[in-house]
This record gives sequence, structure tokens and C-alpha cells, in this order.
Amino acid sequence: MRSRLLTAFGLALFTIAVLLFAAPLFTAALFGAALLVGGWEWSAFLALRGGGRLLYVLALALLAGLAHQYTAATAAFVALMCLALAWWLVALVWILFAPAHGSRAVAGLAGMLVLVPAWVALVRIDARWPHGPQWTLFVLGLAFAADTGAFFAGRRLGRRRLAPRVSPNKTWEGVFGGMVLALALAVIANAWFRLPWQAFVPLCLVAAAFSVIGDLTESMLKRHVQLKDSGRLFPGHGGVLDRIDSVTAAVPVLALGLIWLGAGG
Repeated sequence: MRSRLLTAFGLALFTIAVLLFAAPLFTAALFGAALLVGGWEWSAFLALRGGGRLLYVLALALLAGLAHQYTAATAAFVALMCLALAWWLVALVWILFAPAHGSRAVAGLAGMLVLVPAWVALVRIDARWPHGPQWTLFVLGLAFAADTGAFFAGRRLGRRRLAPRVSPNKTWEGVFGGMVLALALAVIANAWFRLPWQAFVPLCLVAAAFSVIGDLTESMLKRHVQLKDSGRLFPGHGGVLDRIDSVTAAVPVLALGLIWLGAGG
């Protein structure tokens, strides 16, 4: 727990400093590094080795570059976010009805639909939206708040298991704790950004709910290949995917909702 808290605190300070004070190009490169490392970790779900893993990461990088280039127009960007959202709905069905089944091809496609849209969205929000760094920080913070609230509420109060065939340690009490913390952050953010709270707060709760799907999806894929953590980069947390799985699912929801509310485009 000590290493987990220290790592989380250090990552939070570093992320805040980069988003608020670094140039957008540096932020894009940082997110790009997370994309590449996350892609390397995701390639383990395909049971790839050596050169195969490297080719998968290179394919992700190429696809991300093309997606960034061809979604410059708002309509194209919205289409990409809708595609990502559709994938997360498919993932929910997968978790509910066939969590023990899957294939390398499906896992490989899933990685592209998870990582590429999230990277494109975060880079676009940070660089092009009004108050972009603040919005990017909020998008990340909301997903991390839901994850953190779920972790501590689940440890202390968890009784009823959420998805025992996917992740036996996750509980409904944890989900509720995560939603409460996400709600608190949404209320604070609404006072800062001054959007219609009747739409903004429910949007944040829906995004937090999708972050749970992201977490469960990674847990399901790890079980397919008997992995506990996606990596060992962050002490107490695991790999990059273990830190960003909830973010990748929340980002498309928030990007689409905030465009609808007129916060960006």
C-alpha cells in the first residue's frame, strides 16, 4: 500500500505539471509513450513474442498517426469516438456473456480500438480545445477518481462481487465508492467550467461507469493469458495498462459529451 500511494502521488504531480506547464507537443509525446508502452503490454494478450510484439506496437503507432491526421475535422473526430464507444458496448456484452472466450485476432483489434482513439482524443483536447490542458486533466482525473474510490471502498466495504468470472476482487460496493468520488469531482469541476450541471454531472457519471468497463476488459484479457499485472513499470500499480485502462473507456464518452455541450470540437 505504501508503494502504491507514493507512486500514485508522484504520477499525479508529474501529470499535473506536464499538462499545465508543458507545450502541447511534449504532452502529445508523453501520451505517445504511454500508447507505445501500453501497446507492448497489450501484445501479451495476443501471445506474441519478440518481433511480433514489436510489429504490433509499430502498427499501433502508424494507425495512431493516420487517425490523428484524418480526424482533423470535428465530424471525423466524432466518428472515431463513436467507433470507440461502440467497441466499449461490445466489450460490455463480451464481459457479461462470454468472458472466457476470445481469440488473438479479436484481442489485437481490441487493442487498436482501445488505445488509438484514446490517444487521439487526449492529444486533441489538450492542444485544440479552449482550456484544453484543464479539460485533459479533468478527463484523466475523473477516471482515476472512479478507480481510486472503487479500490478503497472495495477494500473496506466490498462484499458482493461484481464480475467473479472476470475479476473476483472487484465488488459492487467498490463501484459505488468510485461513483461517489467521481460525482464529487464532477460537482467541483462543474463549478469551475460552468457548464449546465443537469447535463454535465450525468455525463461524468456515465463516463465513470464506462471506466469500470475498461478496467474489467483488461482484467478479462489478463485472465485469458494468466497475467496478474500488465507490467511492472509502476510499483504497487503494475504496468501502463493497469493505470490507463479506465481512462481509455472514459475518454470517448467525455469527448462526445463535451462536444455536445459546446466545450470543445
